[in-house]
Amino acid sequence: MTIPSFVIGIAGGTGAGKTTVARTLADEVGEPVTRIPLDNYYEDLSHLEYEEREEVNYDHPSAFEWELLREQLDTLLLGQPVEMPQYDFEVHNRKDDGVTVEPTDVIVLEGIFSLYDEEILDMLDLRIYVMTDADVRILRRIERDVVDRGRDLEGVIAQYLETVKPMHEQFVEPTKKEADVIIPEGANRSALELLIEKVESELDDDREDPDAFGRDRDDEPIVDGSTTR
Repeated sequence: MTIPSFVIGIAGGTGAGKTTVARTLADEVGEPVTRIPLDNYYEDLSHLEYEEREEVNYDHPSAFEWELLREQLDTLLLGQPVEMPQYDFEVHNRKDDGVTVEPTDVIVLEGIFSLYDEEILDMLDLRIYVMTDADVRILRRIERDVVDRGRDLEGVIAQYLETVKPMHEQFVEPTKKEADVIIPEGANRSALELLIEKVESELDDDREDPDAFGRDRDDEPIVDGSTTR
């Protein structure tokens, strides 16, 4: 197994379109892609009753088991498989069984705090922030949580107002400054195509340039893969 050569972090608010970007990259980049959803690294709360787990602020950085994520990313970067935890959103806890994840030449970490942790930032070759209007994001959040995750509408709206929105403003949105690329809307096809071309180009170059976009980290990020902001 070869050691993976390119690690991408995709961050942004809830419902911004991070998963769309990650899946599109996985589907269309000309190399195998290992996707790591940050949501799978919520802390194990088996010691709490369901009612107590319902009260946890899952939109705060402390809700995640960062040490495990760092360890597993390190292992993947060494070319070795990991047993990634799986998460059940209906019961607010990890599933009993994990899933074996094999490393590939491209690894994509996707989640609201993908650009939050300093140690993980150092592992990333490309940092992406997906920026989407708040009204669009809340509608997507409601649809996802009610339809896909079996939660009640009233609870989803209450959670958004009490924790999701304030935590986004306090912790998630500030990570935008860490981004190499800012993509407006997860479904922005032109931006995705430019991003895919850039990733494929960097892979072809075998990372001869250590900075994926040929810029210093202090420079302004590239918006939509084409113009500086």
